[in-house]
Amino acid sequence: MIKLAGIDIGNDSIKLVLDGSREPLVIPNIIAPGYERHILQEEDSPWKALDVMIYSPSLSQRNQRYFVGQLALEHEDNLELEDTDNKAVSDQSLIVALTALAYQGLATQAFNSGYGAVEEVEYTLGTGLPVRAFAKYSQQFEQRLLGEHEVTFLSTPQFHNRKIKVSIRKVAVSIEGAAAIFHLATHDSLMVKDEEIYNGCIGVCEIGALTTDFPVIKRMAIDNHFSHGEQIGIATYLDAIIRDVEDAYSYVFPSRAKLVQRIKQRDFTIQLLGEGQVDIRPIVDQHFRRAALRMIEMIKKRWRKYPDIQCFYVIGGGASALRPYIQEAAGSLKLRFANDSEFLNMHGYLKVAKSRLNQAAPV
Repeated sequence: MIKLAGIDIGNDSIKLVLDGSREPLVIPNIIAPGYERHILQEEDSPWKALDVMIYSPSLSQRNQRYFVGQLALEHEDNLELEDTDNKAVSDQSLIVALTALAYQGLATQAFNSGYGAVEEVEYTLGTGLPVRAFAKYSQQFEQRLLGEHEVTFLSTPQFHNRKIKVSIRKVAVSIEGAAAIFHLATHDSLMVKDEEIYNGCIGVCEIGALTTDFPVIKRMAIDNHFSHGEQIGIATYLDAIIRDVEDAYSYVFPSRAKLVQRIKQRDFTIQLLGEGQVDIRPIVDQHFRRAALRMIEMIKKRWRKYPDIQCFYVIGGGASALRPYIQEAAGSLKLRFANDSEFLNMHGYLKVAKSRLNQAAPV
């Protein structure tokens, strides 16, 4: 049975949801070279120890071993995407995405296979790209995902030495931010939920890790002329926080993802060498206020260029982190936010894929 899924291949994390499920799988978009691990105590969840060997015709290096997501988070040789990377052609993003699809396949499907057999999961995917990358790279992105890929879980608890073929049969690629608005405007059945959004002229500021997108959606159609994207995201400010904390306290965050975890948990206390502790909240506030001012200036610039925009939504993972700072910086400027902002694109991609399967694609 072919599974229908929405997958947001974000620069900070991969978010995946299956049709009929409300619980997303989230894996940090971070990898490290894999090797035989010295395991003193096995992790209590396979998600915490994604140790994989991946074969894919779309990867430049095949049959390589990787630690993925949480397992790579504190690894000294881990790799996070930088602002020069393009997720449409990035091997790293594809490695984490295929790991997520394989993991979800094993976690949600009953396999009746003999020893050594290759299990298989089939997908129809909805996914997306930033505004500036969409026109140039959407077809290439689609082709890299399509086809058959193979993921072998090695030391991963519960999945020891399980090999699964991930077969991607169809891919619907849409635009980041626009898919989120489609999700806000429609029910799961794709019937209209919010007439104002569905039939209006909506501006979007979608703040990601490495990009910020400004699609303009008019009656669920993308405005080609006024939709725009910027090559800056919240990662710039996270990197500055990491540098300042290291300079001030000699405390090193091993990755952006580790800092993001702390910020989401509202845990701003770091342990110093010895028994001392210090609150890094003032450093976070300083950089996030700078980020918020930058976002407000970009929103005002877009809105002035297209005054027909009725309202502006600020969404994405970056919007979740920056929301109180943006609201403070906005002053009298009215902006709209949404709950679970980082998952809006993911749910939108699923709906876009579903609508195209139904041969009625409003976006």
